[in-house]
Amino acid sequence: MTISGRRIVWLNVITVISAAILIGAEVFGAAFAGSWALATLFDLGGIGQRILDGLFVLCGIAIMVQFVRNAHRIEPFTARE
Repeated sequence: MTISGRRIVWLNVITVISAAILIGAEVFGAAFAGSWALATLFDLGGIGQRILDGLFVLCGIAIMVQFVRNAHRIEPFTARE
């Protein structure tokens, strides 16, 4: 498959996707565990925990976007033919 004289390097694409899945599981698991722990520690209740969930998940999304951008720079998805 070519895109304007470039070909997709599937090995790099699969490597970045695999790493993103692994790191994403850790980041979002930590986000939910952290929100549960803080909500319990400060007795915030269910709504407080959901608010922390949302905040921590937004932080996790930002972390994952940065990871994929940096990984794409190191492992380019396309190469010249």
